Amino acid sequence: MKKYTFTEQKDTRSGFGAGLLEAGKRNKEVVALCADLIGSLKMDAFINEFPDRFYQVGIAEANMIGLAAGMTIGGKIPFTGTFANFSTGRVYDQIRQSVAYSGKNVKICASHAGLTLGEDGATHQILEDLGLMKMIPGMTVINPCDYNQTKAATIAIAEYEGPVYLRFGRPVVPIFTDPDQKFEIGKAWMVNEGKDVSIIATGHLVWEAIQAGEKLAELGVDAEIINIHTIKPLDEEAILKSVRKTGCVVTAEEHNRLGGLGDSVAQVLSKNYPAPQEYIAVDDSFGESGKPADLMVKYGLSADDIVKA
Repeated sequence: MKKYTFTEQKDTRSGFGAGLLEAGKRNKEVVALCADLIGSLKMDAFINEFPDRFYQVGIAEANMIGLAAGMTIGGKIPFTGTFANFSTGRVYDQIRQSVAYSGKNVKICASHAGLTLGEDGATHQILEDLGLMKMIPGMTVINPCDYNQTKAATIAIAEYEGPVYLRFGRPVVPIFTDPDQKFEIGKAWMVNEGKDVSIIATGHLVWEAIQAGEKLAELGVDAEIINIHTIKPLDEEAILKSVRKTGCVVTAEEHNRLGGLGDSVAQVLSKNYPAPQEYIAVDDSFGESGKPADLMVKYGLSADDIVKA
């Protein structure tokens, strides 16, 4: 098992803030909109640098999506920012009709996704957003794993033409990817090569998968670990190459078991190479208020759960 270490932990939303600032420096057409959550989305640095390119919409998320769609007609590259729950479920109609249907170049950036939102509870802990967004035709869906990868993804989507959903989170997590990485949309990252089981993880669960891989190595199990940061378009080639070698797969995500990464992987396998699969995901339920680490254990999303699967 390849060893991954870290010297710092940071929230992935801060990676978004750093990436947004860099994207703004590289392209003057990049603008930002926020629904009254500047601090939570870490947009302060962008606002300080480019005050004339920021729009505070207030608690009016549907209006924010409509404004963003309109701005693209004038050549702007709008990044919208609010919690994942409000970025998707609250504005699904506006995204579908005003953004995706006509292929508008809007970047929908969503913080506080999944259970690790923590104490705000079930009403804010959306676990269906990846499914909602991947079902929209033409929508690219990205879920990076740490600060560095989120920063790189934010810069990359500014250069990509078309609607994008970028998901990130609130808790501090280990920084273990390269700070100078090139983020390739739709291209999986091989975390560790192995031969006994494929662990295909996304977002915060990638670090849990790495910890699981270390525990499995002590048990004599050689795990192949793949980071699927792009849920759509999915790197089907990487998935099939791995599972053809190992013969079985565990998918891991901070999302509902229905509609997320696991379902996408299962569809690929059922069509091309049927193989046993276990899901690490929330089992079709809402979350609850609690400390993020405690919720990850209670809902079966820990490294130990991956080992058991």
